[in-house]
Amino acid sequence: MKINFRLLCSLLFAGMFLVSCGSKKNVITSKRKSKQKTTQNAAVISKEVVKATTTSTPRGGNKVVNYIDDFKDIAVQEMKLYKIPASITLAQGILESGSGSGRLASEANNHFGIKCHTGWTGGRIYHDDDEEQECFRTYNNASYSYRDHSLFLKDRKRYAGLFELDEDDYKGWAVGLRKAGYATDKKYPQKLISLIERYELYRYDHMALGKSVGEKPRESQKNKPFVLEKQYVVVKGDTLYSISKKHRTTVEQLSKLNRLKSNELSIGQLLILK
Repeated sequence: MKINFRLLCSLLFAGMFLVSCGSKKNVITSKRKSKQKTTQNAAVISKEVVKATTTSTPRGGNKVVNYIDDFKDIAVQEMKLYKIPASITLAQGILESGSGSGRLASEANNHFGIKCHTGWTGGRIYHDDDEEQECFRTYNNASYSYRDHSLFLKDRKRYAGLFELDEDDYKGWAVGLRKAGYATDKKYPQKLISLIERYELYRYDHMALGKSVGEKPRESQKNKPFVLEKQYVVVKGDTLYSISKKHRTTVEQLSKLNRLKSNELSIGQLLILK
């Protein structure tokens, strides 16, 4: 009986040892699977972030239309968040960045010509503007430039009056931006309005506000504070000669009005006709 009891104890001890070892192996296997799954998820998230924040590649055709197609959704989203007309944001982007082809846009992702100003701690690029080698902000992605543009207007007191206008009053915004000192060009409001109406950018204001996209824009609350000059946006195939014939003027007159140094034109360029 003693021998059987010892044998039984030995068998029970061996069984407990094997069960204990098996349990430890299961825990280790589980941790490895969990770690591998986490790594895979991180890789997927990284790809999505990169895809969402990558600027679209240039395409052929009208670069203004391509620019609008690339950034209209961002402009609408910014309008929903910060109450700045998407039409104004897009028109400023087109004008300030040369439809994305200007140096500040292509090298610094700066689509709105925003200068460094006091307190800016981000990247910098130096570019001739009102003065030589002025400091401008740089961004890792063009979408960050759009967000900084919204914050730039929203956080400065000199633009506070603009936010009292109706959200789709792009004419009031165009005039107000110039008066608040956003640009030194006296024709800045007219240029913005010309782009908005030529490319019907006010549709994106309606989209952000949940209105019918085909609805016609309302008159500005400013009661037409200025008279628009007759202007023309250059399209593919245009020359100064063809434009002058079409609008009953001369090449010399167009060159003088627009202070052109040569007869070369670029698609999207804004010309004053009268």
